[in-house]
Amino acid sequence: MKKQPFRKPAQSENPRRIAWHCLQRWGQGGIFAETLIEREARGLAPQNRALVQAIVLGTLRNMRWLEHICGQLRSGALEPAARWLILLGLCQLFVLHKPDHAAVSETVDLAPARLRGLINGVLRNAVRRREEFEEELPHLPLAVRYSVPNWLAKRWCAEFGEEEATQMLSWNIQTPPVYARINPLNPPTIGDDWQPLAHAPGWFRLPAGLPFDDLQQGRIYVADPSTRYCVQLLAPQPGEKVLDACAAPGGKSAAMIAATGGQIELLATDAEEHRLPQLRENLLRAGGASVNVRLHDWTQPCPAPWQEAFDAVLLDVPCSNSGVLQRRVDARWRLQPDEFSRLAELQYTILERASAAVRPGGRLVYSTCSIDREEDAAVVQRFLSAYPQFSLIEDYLALPHREQADGAYAALLQRR
Repeated sequence: MKKQPFRKPAQSENPRRIAWHCLQRWGQGGIFAETLIEREARGLAPQNRALVQAIVLGTLRNMRWLEHICGQLRSGALEPAARWLILLGLCQLFVLHKPDHAAVSETVDLAPARLRGLINGVLRNAVRRREEFEEELPHLPLAVRYSVPNWLAKRWCAEFGEEEATQMLSWNIQTPPVYARINPLNPPTIGDDWQPLAHAPGWFRLPAGLPFDDLQQGRIYVADPSTRYCVQLLAPQPGEKVLDACAAPGGKSAAMIAATGGQIELLATDAEEHRLPQLRENLLRAGGASVNVRLHDWTQPCPAPWQEAFDAVLLDVPCSNSGVLQRRVDARWRLQPDEFSRLAELQYTILERASAAVRPGGRLVYSTCSIDREEDAAVVQRFLSAYPQFSLIEDYLALPHREQADGAYAALLQRR
């Protein structure tokens, strides 16, 4: 099937049509939903862009439940255009709770003439059977109720127990809030509607509509509060020489700059050259007095000048994103069962290579946004067995439903 091209919509273009286009293009593979929304909805009026985002992400976040409803209303295979249009309508009815008339009639209006009768019949039947579907929801299998692959629900039940897994799946299906960390070196004026986080000083939950001037001036950094754990464990001190080995886009480097009053000698590296300009800009905005941004792939050996050169190394490795399924909607559909073992090998290699940069007496924090043991504690234990000059001081697993934020893992290692 030929992939649909990107288009530049008019500001007044129908947001439901754009959402339908995004879903069809996402279904063809090869691109993230957030990227699609950014490209397809660019130039729309803010309220229309918000509707595109709500429909696309709401549909993907609840896809298995919506497909279950669709299957109860229409047996047999559907062509992709019709399937995505029905799911788009069901999302408006069951997830976004749009008025029945608007959800049905405006969705039907999008359909080509040959599909209008089908779309109209399915959606009107959904309205009639709404109570039945909503009453059935708590009794559906976990994977359908919370829209994840069957294997992932089973894996979490085995690792965390069914009660914990259910709470985590329930958390992940919700729309995530927007959080920001203030920059103490260049603090913003706190808005009346900014909600401080009692458990995370310096962090706020922001209302709809980001304060872009504060962002551009480096007064706030938008990130999830879970990103603070690895920085807290590393505890960089003024005057130290610090390596952030997988740094882009720079949130954790910026947090270390803030934590030390800008008084660290920071080397921030990343394996993707195209990410370096934005990384450099973000760190300059953060107020670092001594920041060096370099290209390096840590699956390769540590360069000789960096060996045993750093007091502290932060290593936030590529991972499955299993801790951030609420925020990264595509991850649940992209991840495959064999991905954990593949990633664990990659993570171990990176940990081996980056550990060479730690001076004797120095420390390293290994960090992921995964909650899966195979990528977290198992990688650390394997490394400690092979490198006895390092010891585990402390580690922490943040489960998202407990933290009311993204999931994460961080382990502090000390070199003797």
